[in-house]
Amino acid sequence: MNASHPHVDDLLRPLTPQVVGVLTRRFGDFGAAEDAVQEALLDALAQWPAEGVPDNPKGWLIQVAYRRMIEQVRGEQARRRREELVAARSPADHWTSPAVDRVHEADGDDTLVMLFLSCHPALTPASAIALTLRAVGGLTTAEIGKAFMVPEATMAQRISRAKQRIRASGVPFRMPEPEERSARLASVLHVLYLIFNEGYAASGGLGLHRVELSREAIRLARTLHRLLRGFPHGDGEAAGLLALMLLTDARRPARTGPGGVPVPLAEQDRGLWDREAIAEGTALLTAALRRGAAGPYQIQAAIAAVHDEAATAEETDWPQILALYGLLERMSPNPMVSLNRAVAAAMVHGPATGLALLEPLADGPLAGHHRLHAARAHLLEMAGDLTAAVADYRAAAGLTASIPERDHLTMRAARLAASL
Repeated sequence: MNASHPHVDDLLRPLTPQVVGVLTRRFGDFGAAEDAVQEALLDALAQWPAEGVPDNPKGWLIQVAYRRMIEQVRGEQARRRREELVAARSPADHWTSPAVDRVHEADGDDTLVMLFLSCHPALTPASAIALTLRAVGGLTTAEIGKAFMVPEATMAQRISRAKQRIRASGVPFRMPEPEERSARLASVLHVLYLIFNEGYAASGGLGLHRVELSREAIRLARTLHRLLRGFPHGDGEAAGLLALMLLTDARRPARTGPGGVPVPLAEQDRGLWDREAIAEGTALLTAALRRGAAGPYQIQAAIAAVHDEAATAEETDWPQILALYGLLERMSPNPMVSLNRAVAAAMVHGPATGLALLEPLADGPLAGHHRLHAARAHLLEMAGDLTAAVADYRAAAGLTASIPERDHLTMRAARLAASL
């Protein structure tokens, strides 16, 4: 054993999908393999901090999880289908733990396969997020439930249903064929994007951020980008997504003030922004754009880069941002893009133009969404219509589940109301 490792979690997370992949290929049952690895991870979390990290951490996890698989198959409570599967593949008298070093050398890194499997298009986004965080991210069910503010039992059911759906789909444990890889990659990118967004701007709760989620999304996006380098034209949007995460997360230290209240972009102390993350994100984006046509994540990263490059809010190149949002809206139309384009248009052409562009959104999917009311309140404040702005700020505060956002919007409304 080595000396006790100070960051056992950081060591376990990249190993998780690799070990699940080893057992899935060996036993042919993704769900059972994932359960066994979760038990092995809990054993590691209990033992390694006190006893030290093994010389071969991956081999240790494989060996422990392998034994858990055997116990599941042999146990009286094991499902018949698992018993039949194992009996068909291995004689009963050969149930011995594999030679750890041999398994470690023979089994490669299945992280990319695990990402494609966990983000299968047959899954709902909520199920894919939960399964990805557990099977690829190495988070426990309790940790995922806490992050999304649902009971552990509820999250366990969600993960179980996701594994059942994958099992029912009959998808083999391998990389998708080239013709299906594009659609599956889109699902992977979308799931990582959703995980990051929930971490960077929590949809509810006491905190504006859920740092563990945004960090995990960045780690997984970095892994995906690295693993896709061998695929022709496979890493362009993966690079764009990673760049977007880095360029956005770089502002996190300046996004909250005293008491955790949100600080708008224009009012942030830019000296607190993470310049190393901005430099890395900009370099990734520049390299990706040189390789071919830009995709939606690269365009969003470009918008983030324009914001990050401005030394002050007044120096922001809003005409360029407006043009990029116009391109993004044509490429990947959705109401949130249209809302952001309306705000950019207001910054270039005045609040009346932005308000006119927001008007049609009130009859669509954003009707009753706090972000629409908040954007309209901001533009009404710019236009000098403070009474209407107060009403929209108050409406936005009443619609958000995020306590920091609610407090910020309420204070904004109170400040304007006091000036009337």
